[in-house]
Amino acid sequence: MRRQGLLVSFVAGCLWCLLSWLPFSQAEALTPIKIYDLSYEKCPAEMQGIVTSGSNRGATCYLIKGKAKNMTNKLIVDADVFGRIYDGNGSPTFENRGRVGTIMEVPPGVSDFEIPVSVAANQPEPLELKQFKASGFTSQVRPFYYDNDDI
Repeated sequence: MRRQGLLVSFVAGCLWCLLSWLPFSQAEALTPIKIYDLSYEKCPAEMQGIVTSGSNRGATCYLIKGKAKNMTNKLIVDADVFGRIYDGNGSPTFENRGRVGTIMEVPPGVSDFEIPVSVAANQPEPLELKQFKASGFTSQVRPFYYDNDDI
């Protein structure tokens, strides 16, 4: 019995070593992206009304701008951006929600990004942007574009 246990342990250890050498797709793991130099401005007139608050209340469109640092040597796609946005009174602009938007592509190195967000029109400026971070994948993981034949 003891020999059988040793043999099973030996085979399991060998299998583990072999599997650890197999190349797995890196798209399975989230890649962190540093977000910094944040600012905001009101959206251009042509964008007002495109981004809505999801309710019947009025909303103001803002562009959150900043820099994204991809420390890998691969293109990161579908990067979800998370952060906290507070109004001039210190009240949160997105109740129960930390996801701010998506950066479609983040090339290796430092790049600029813009994300449109809507804030209820009754929330005063200045906005305060806190705890921003992002993560994405090295290959597309969710379909954004469809051919007419797919619908």
